[in-house]
Amino acid sequence: MIEVKNLVKRYGSHTAVDDLSFTIEKGKVYGFLGPNGAGKSTTMNIMTGYLSATEGEVIINGCNILTDPEQAKSHIGYLPEQPPLYTDMTVLEYLLFVCALKHVDKSTLPKQLDTILEMVKLTDVKNRLIRNLSKGYKQRVGLAQALIGFPEIIILDEPTVGLDPQQIIEIRELIRNLAKEHTILLSSHILSEVQEVCDHIMIIYKGKLVASDTPENLEKGLKSEQNISLLAKGAPEAVEGILKTLSAITSYSCEDAENGCTYAQLSITAKQDDDSKDIREELFWAFAGYKLPLLMLSSTQNSLEDIFLELTSDSADKNIDEKEEDETDAGNL
Repeated sequence: MIEVKNLVKRYGSHTAVDDLSFTIEKGKVYGFLGPNGAGKSTTMNIMTGYLSATEGEVIINGCNILTDPEQAKSHIGYLPEQPPLYTDMTVLEYLLFVCALKHVDKSTLPKQLDTILEMVKLTDVKNRLIRNLSKGYKQRVGLAQALIGFPEIIILDEPTVGLDPQQIIEIRELIRNLAKEHTILLSSHILSEVQEVCDHIMIIYKGKLVASDTPENLEKGLKSEQNISLLAKGAPEAVEGILKTLSAITSYSCEDAENGCTYAQLSITAKQDDDSKDIREELFWAFAGYKLPLLMLSSTQNSLEDIFLELTSDSADKNIDEKEEDETDAGNL
């Protein structure tokens, strides 16, 4: 449905988007993540025809956004971070104006507007001036203009920024409903929101794509460290003696607990392709062998936030540079 191929955007000596490529399939909700300045909004502006690219191309349903913008844009509804509203218009006047810009068939216009106003819950305020609406309602008007013409693809740049918790919940529910009939690309800094509503997540860092997968696979495949807590019936010295025998444990700490117990926290660094059995099973049998009962054994998995920070840290930047050097060296051989 959308193909971004080798996209580059430079501003003088600064490269905002650096050889970026990805594909968006029909019928899914995609989360587009990255720290400030990573190139998310620039990429979205190029995808929607607001900016030109220095290099590369964007194909929307077979139409090149750069060479055939009018046809390509007919498949897209776009909500920028700052909704493009004319605040001296009423909601209805503004949406009629957008309908004219998008050449909506006049015979279908009344029904389409009624449907969209109901979808975004603007029917009761359609005759009010936009400038008198709350931030949440203004955001809804922005969403409504993106839905005019019922495009197959909806692109939302930070749709919940500046909203209160109740408004965020309402917009999130609206996105879920839109996902039933539209393909959605969603940019957000609220990671829990992305994890909850998105089928696929793409993480961009310094203009490069550093991860692209489902939330579940990202959590399984990209976590480098597993943290385990345990409570054992025994002295700290005895517990430490057992932990030292397990090579998978990279670090641990032990402290006295009540009733002759020891509380320990362990860290296990795992490879991405490690298919070995759960370390908790090995811990269970090790303590059982020494006849020290385990009263508690729990594992803490890395969250999407942990993964995001890992992929957008200085060490991640170093890994990207090393990978590029390896690829360059391989090409020179």
